[in-house]
Amino acid sequence: MAVSDKIPNTNRSDPNLFPGPVLEFEKPVIELEIKIGELQAIFRQGNVGVADEIKRLEKKAERLRREVYSNLSPWQRVQLARHPNRPYTLDYIKRISPGFIELHGDRTFADDKAIVAGLAPLDGRSVVLVGHQKGRDTKERLYRNFGQPHPEGYRKTRRVMELAAKFGKPVVTLVDTPGAYPGIGAEERGQAEAIAKNLFTMSRLQVPILVVIIGEGGSGGALALGVGNRVLMLENAIYSVISPEGCASILYRDAGKAEKAAENLKLTPLDLLKMGIIDGIIPEPLGGAHRDVDGMAEILKKRILDELDDLGKIPVEELIERRLEKFGRIGFWEE
Repeated sequence: MAVSDKIPNTNRSDPNLFPGPVLEFEKPVIELEIKIGELQAIFRQGNVGVADEIKRLEKKAERLRREVYSNLSPWQRVQLARHPNRPYTLDYIKRISPGFIELHGDRTFADDKAIVAGLAPLDGRSVVLVGHQKGRDTKERLYRNFGQPHPEGYRKTRRVMELAAKFGKPVVTLVDTPGAYPGIGAEERGQAEAIAKNLFTMSRLQVPILVVIIGEGGSGGALALGVGNRVLMLENAIYSVISPEGCASILYRDAGKAEKAAENLKLTPLDLLKMGIIDGIIPEPLGGAHRDVDGMAEILKKRILDELDDLGKIPVEELIERRLEKFGRIGFWEE
């Protein structure tokens, strides 16, 4: 047996899948994993005497991961949702639908790169997939406008969804945006109207709609892709009417109190599930989706297929009725 065959197994995913910073609360875990990696390198060089130490540290690392990631505060989940290593829409598409055909443009003004939309084959079925797309480096972030769509992005979304309804294809949306772009140009071209028309169109679309919040679900920019028969969230995603920083600036006159605002906004999946705003939570690999992108993609794909199978059994008229009832139940009012 070769020396490499004796290396103790590890479930650790590569924390450097994408270059990026380590969050403060992750540091003890990462430091321990680096130590394990160094010992494994020594093991590969023929020093089998470190095998027991590797096994001991692996057990310690597993306990530490569970301890750290099972007790996250709302602010820590905000940080994970924004983690620069976290997979984006195109990362999932590459893994779950390699035959994806992207459609471009709103037929009015431009093609908004902050929105990816197209036809996606999924294990023999065809769906229409729409999602926000952020960027990894400075150049791509500018190209994708930091995942903040302009009106033309939402008009492209509506055009593609109407195409889905025409051909009877279910719609899947992947939500991940800090919010719609708030610039003057976006307002001049009708940002609010574009979002409102999306809400109207999705509420009455004659095909099943599945919404999955994969990262940040920020304000109306997220809601414009968020009206569905089922709304799910990844375990470390967030969904809120405003960012913690924005909330803190308004309520406390201090953006530095974002952590306090995150506590009060009830933006975590568990909070939103209790309030009936979402319908389910999709578990992530231990440590977050960025620690095992392939594993997360498999989990997401299976859940999408399961949900579409379920929704596909419901008559069209009932799909629309349930969708309207679902969102009509959110919140309360007095006359």
